[in-house]
Amino acid sequence: MDFEKLLELMCTKKASDLFITAERPPALKVDGKIIDVSKTSLSEEQSLKLVKSIMTQRQRDDFDNSNFAISRRGLGRFRVSAFTQRDAAGMVLRRIESDIPDWESLHLPPTLKDVIMEKRGLVLFVGATGTGKSIPLASLIKYRNEN
Repeated sequence: MDFEKLLELMCTKKASDLFITAERPPALKVDGKIIDVSKTSLSEEQSLKLVKSIMTQRQRDDFDNSNFAISRRGLGRFRVSAFTQRDAAGMVLRRIESDIPDWESLHLPPTLKDVIMEKRGLVLFVGATGTGKSIPLASLIKYRNEN
């Protein structure tokens, strides 16, 4: 299974996540639904090979559970969570949006604009994975940097 082709498919389908798990086919999360991208399951060896193919030597040496980011020209950036589950390697990749929208287009409460411009303070964006925290936060940081 070619990892680069999986990333290309992920971007083409506008998937938020790519799942690599032993004894399962690679899968994408598109619009909240998980879709297998092959009828063939990955063996434990294939899964391990895919996981290690994107790691540095140091990450391979210390591999158990690992979080890092990768970048591919023309495709963008991805957060990677690599793990061992039932003695088999796997990973989940999440696509990181490179285009940061203006805060106005997100229809955020106007008070956030004032909060983000404060010289001191702490702002918490909380919620479950995939509920939309990163883009509003990036948008507000962009606003602060531009003003």
